[in-house]
Amino acid sequence: MSVNDTVHNDNFTWNRQVYQRLKLALSLGLRRQLFLAVCDDLHLRNQVAARLHSTLAYPVGQVLYQPSNAQENSTPAYPRLVTLRLNLNDPNPIVQINQWVANYPPPIIGASKDTPGKVSPIPAFQIVGVEQLTKQPVATQRLFLHYLRLSEQYFSTQGSSRFLESNLLLWIPRPWLSAIQQSAPQFWHCRTGVFVFAGEPTPATQNSRYPERFSNSRSLDVGNLDQSISDESVTQAEFKTTASELKFEKNSNFSAQTPENNVHKIQSDTASIIESKTMPQQESTIRSGSGNEQQLLSSLSHISSELTELVLATINTKITQDIEDDWQPQLILLEIEELHLQQLPGEILAEAYHRLGNLYRLRIEQGESTLENLMVAIIAYQEAISYNEISPQLPDILNDLGTLYWMLYRTPPNSEEGQTYIEQAIEFYQLALNTISSQTHPETYARVQNNLGTAYGDLARFSQPSENWQQAVLAYSEALNYRTADMDSLKYAACQNNLGTAYWHLGQYNQPIVHLNKAIAAYNQALIHYNPQEEPLKYGMIQNNVGTAYWNLAQYEQSAENLQLAIDVYNEALKYRTPANVPSACAATQNNLGTAYWNLANLSQTPKEARQKYLQLCINAYEESLALAHSLSSNSLSFDLFASHNNLGLAHYQLVIDKSFNTDKAIRSQHLEVALEHHLQALNGLNKQTEVYQTTFGYMVKTIRAFHNELGIQGQNFALSKVPSQLLPEILSKL
Repeated sequence: MSVNDTVHNDNFTWNRQVYQRLKLALSLGLRRQLFLAVCDDLHLRNQVAARLHSTLAYPVGQVLYQPSNAQENSTPAYPRLVTLRLNLNDPNPIVQINQWVANYPPPIIGASKDTPGKVSPIPAFQIVGVEQLTKQPVATQRLFLHYLRLSEQYFSTQGSSRFLESNLLLWIPRPWLSAIQQSAPQFWHCRTGVFVFAGEPTPATQNSRYPERFSNSRSLDVGNLDQSISDESVTQAEFKTTASELKFEKNSNFSAQTPENNVHKIQSDTASIIESKTMPQQESTIRSGSGNEQQLLSSLSHISSELTELVLATINTKITQDIEDDWQPQLILLEIEELHLQQLPGEILAEAYHRLGNLYRLRIEQGESTLENLMVAIIAYQEAISYNEISPQLPDILNDLGTLYWMLYRTPPNSEEGQTYIEQAIEFYQLALNTISSQTHPETYARVQNNLGTAYGDLARFSQPSENWQQAVLAYSEALNYRTADMDSLKYAACQNNLGTAYWHLGQYNQPIVHLNKAIAAYNQALIHYNPQEEPLKYGMIQNNVGTAYWNLAQYEQSAENLQLAIDVYNEALKYRTPANVPSACAATQNNLGTAYWNLANLSQTPKEARQKYLQLCINAYEESLALAHSLSSNSLSFDLFASHNNLGLAHYQLVIDKSFNTDKAIRSQHLEVALEHHLQALNGLNKQTEVYQTTFGYMVKTIRAFHNELGIQGQNFALSKVPSQLLPEILSKL
């Protein structure tokens, strides 16, 4: 379906997709863009405009400017999107915008005694209220159109108006769309994109039912156009997901290793592989061109302006580019325009759009997974499908569309729209599966099923985790029915690892013993096909996964045996996850090893003489983990650093209070001092209102009591001298 089509059988699906494209267009930060949003339903218009404002004006959790030192001036929040209501007395949007900028000039960022700083970017503006002109005299309506005709100069002349360094979004009902096309053709010609929402016109008598409001409320109901992500609260595990690191192999397959997850301080790796069919690089049939292709693109009338502007953006924003990268996408667009003018069959047009999509897919495979490149590939592939729905390449295009939407979810700043993008990816994967037979296309079928499993795993972060992980298990299992080790041992191993991780997650919600045993079996199948000498990092990663599964299983059955197995496997993983090769992964596995030793030391059946040994090994592992962790960026860690500090302190404390720990007072005092130090480090990073903070505070009080028991009042006073003064009143009340 063309992006400019206005009819859709399912208004909700259509409107959601239009909203996502509009939001993305505004988020790209391109300059001098003019967007028209067409919506007859005022209630829907108010909701969408309010959601855009609340999402883009002051992004939640984003610090606009944080001074790097005390000499710099702090900067008040300055919006990225401003909503204005059209002044019906003088309906000139340009004057209104310039007046707003004059009243609220952009602040200076980063100014200090030594540096002048820089001016904040001018915000984008969305104008609402055009529909009210219908109730105004004809003269006022004509005046509005006159102002639009005059404003053409602001869009076509560089530097003509400061506000045009940003974007303008004009909300209009459908009748005014026709009026602008006919009576303000210059303004219409300058448009960048038109976004048409489906909905019945709102009668004038009903306007008062829906008060128009523009706030930062994230609870605003937008008819589920924008599905907000709720804060996760998972009993068994805490999932910390960031953008994945994309790795492309020689066969041009999309592949990604998802981040490591912290699970009760036990880390679990996954290697979720998103794949696409190998694509031979194709060249455009046009091999020559003058230097004015970029100017010609602005006059294309048969290609959506959204696609054209995105292509231009990918050219303008490239830091380094060779000649072919510069002209090839432009020439393909010109070729597509010529095919439209010649009214050639849809199959030929589809092939040209497909070639454009392939060109950008190749860029993405080479690491340029920007929002613009992803959107160009998506729109080009969708156009290809709209012109030829029976192409033999349809399954591969649908699979690639699914993968592109999956990557769109993984590309910042799209985390807010994650669920929507993943659901769209799943839809395309399922469409791809409906177009092929597992018997006639086993390789493609297995690839799409594997991708579908990965998408369901990501969807589990947002809703129905048990059900979606079950769907992931089914998809990976189905892929393995048609992907054998004899066909491609590494892809088979990767899919087995994915299946193991899906079973591990499923075990956090139901039938833990059954699912954890299946996870271990799948991981072990994967290990068979990874040579540790050739694939040391992947081999070490899966060994860590096996250890995590055994650790989990120990919570339900054969605790001592499974914890010992987990320890053995973690030690095996550390042979390949070394501080030199992968320091963050090594720190995570050392952290897991420390936790496994701590659990083993605290089992009731563990002999007293063994308990001290396990606690000392626990301390050694945690110290190795923390030493590495503090040398790395916190963003690269996959486990809770403050929890590790607390656990290390607890291990030192337990070693001292163990009755079989026979040593002198100096060594006991040293252990207690280290315990107190780590509990305090944990408290420094925790929120006082949380249960974790109170638990850690309790451990600190116990440690101070142990000072008193071991060293008397002098020892207690020594411990209190180490504590920040603001904590003393509460501590003294508990001693």
